[in-house]
Amino acid sequence: MLSDAEQKLLSLLRANARASTADLARQLGVSRTTVQSRIERLEQRGIITGYGVRLAPDYEQGLVRAHVLLTVTPKLADKVVRALQALPPVRTLHSVSGNFDMIVIVDAPSIRDLDALLDEIGAMDGVERTSSSIILSTRIDR
Repeated sequence: MLSDAEQKLLSLLRANARASTADLARQLGVSRTTVQSRIERLEQRGIITGYGVRLAPDYEQGLVRAHVLLTVTPKLADKVVRALQALPPVRTLHSVSGNFDMIVIVDAPSIRDLDALLDEIGAMDGVERTSSSIILSTRIDR
């Protein structure tokens, strides 16, 4: 379990993983050394496993994002995961409970590209059924 201080630090890092330790320390009201040691502990414990890129809203607004729900043949699920992992437009893949087995979140530069991507996913060996929804707007993104 994380302490409140660690949770606050993670929240700040989620907002800006490139923030300096001095800036983080100022926002948390602690020393730079304290921030650095907390980050190191979180990395050593495997809680922080890497740092990512956040894309500019102007760039992301030009993309068409969709949720693609998949029903897959259980014996071919690993093959489907590997095939999806090889597709650059796939941002995330979730295994889920319910009527579908997986939810894939994809980005495409246009509706035409999204349509081709959905056809490609639907034609994968092991994919039995798909259902997709285009994301119109994101109201909360933490």
